[in-house]
Amino acid sequence: MMSQRRIVTILLLAAFLGLGGCSLLKRDIVIVDAKVVTDVDDKLLPVRVMDVFQTGASKVSCWFKWRDAKVNTQIRAKWHYITDDIPILDYDFNIPKKDGMGSVALTMPEDKALPQGSYKVDLFLGKKLLKSLSYKVE
Repeated sequence: MMSQRRIVTILLLAAFLGLGGCSLLKRDIVIVDAKVVTDVDDKLLPVRVMDVFQTGASKVSCWFKWRDAKVNTQIRAKWHYITDDIPILDYDFNIPKKDGMGSVALTMPEDKALPQGSYKVDLFLGKKLLKSLSYKVE
């Protein structure tokens, strides 16, 4: 027969695994949709979804929709020029609400255009890759 102390220990362990285990498996944010676009409108909806931009393009946006985020979850957008394997920009931003949509943009200085070639933008939560999108400038 088990001692009362052992039973209490087993019950506490079961409670910890039952409650704590679930929180260990819970994600901090889920990206439910993402697109490379020319811009977003005033309702934060994507404008012109594209994977090939014309030569002379000076702005590319990464639009995404999320759910299950903790308010102020920090996401990092990493823009990369694949053609010459050059990191362009790492940009950290906070998610303002549990569920929603928004965008981040790569914008060239005035009178400059993105060089022709292949690009990607990756969205990270810490070191975890949430979404990767590729596009080209031709």
